[in-house]
Amino acid sequence: MEAPVTREEIENAPIKAKIRAGEEVVKQALEENETDEVVIGFTGGKDSTLTAWLVKRVCEKEGFEKPRFMFVDHGQHFDEIEQYVEDIAAEWGFEVMVAKNEDLIEKAEKPGDKVAVEELSERNQREADRVGDYEEVPWLMDTEAGNHLLKTVPMNQLLENHGIKAVINGVRWDEHESRGNEEFYSPRNDPDHTRVHPILQFDEREVWDVTWHHMLPDTVEAFEKSGDYPETEEDLPNGLTKADLPISPKYWAGFRSLGSEVSTDKSDEIPAWLQDVENTKERAGRAQNKDDKEIMDKLRQLGYM
Repeated sequence: MEAPVTREEIENAPIKAKIRAGEEVVKQALEENETDEVVIGFTGGKDSTLTAWLVKRVCEKEGFEKPRFMFVDHGQHFDEIEQYVEDIAAEWGFEVMVAKNEDLIEKAEKPGDKVAVEELSERNQREADRVGDYEEVPWLMDTEAGNHLLKTVPMNQLLENHGIKAVINGVRWDEHESRGNEEFYSPRNDPDHTRVHPILQFDEREVWDVTWHHMLPDTVEAFEKSGDYPETEEDLPNGLTKADLPISPKYWAGFRSLGSEVSTDKSDEIPAWLQDVENTKERAGRAQNKDDKEIMDKLRQLGYM
């Protein structure tokens, strides 16, 4: 697939042009694949919600059937996130497919417990060897081996089992330096498929601008566009509550990046969109092992999002 725009054309473009470009990226992916060959990598975070909204818009405008959500369940999600995924899928008309490494999770009693590699399935043993020389693997995302086995391995199994050829993901150029050279269409192998990235061109502030000024007026009937961000639930118009909006409640609570419940802290006490996103690190609340560039590059080579 050939991208409808170049980075030079879109990186400094107005918001509406960036939205249109994202829709074109999605449209081309849907035109070139059957619906059941496409999934949306949906985490419940702001980026995957924005991505799902772009897919929703394209499908409803162009008459495409909606592809399914792919939710990778690592077993340590905030309860609110799992409920949010279910609610958005039902509200927007998406089905949800769940990828989960039951083999590793069932052998650990609690998050952080380590499981001997020799006790894991043959595939998990092979995958652990690809990451490094491990005798034990933790039920914990924010390590190399744990992340690979809890996220990438079950995702790849789902892609293989369902013949998926395109995965639409909400990654951004500014999110992490390892993603700074990503392309709108990124061919991958083992298994063969294409990663489709319709929101690369947005930075974190723009994600919140699009969320509040474009996505919400488009998806919530009683929501009225305003030039200001709400500071509390009382600032929402027409009696709306947080539960009425396609925004994870964890962002209201001060989280900026949603990892696992056991290894992610809030960045501040104020909602994410009110924080100094321009001058502070988005993923600062997460455990840092995985976010080292060398480690992230290695995980991405193994198939991480």
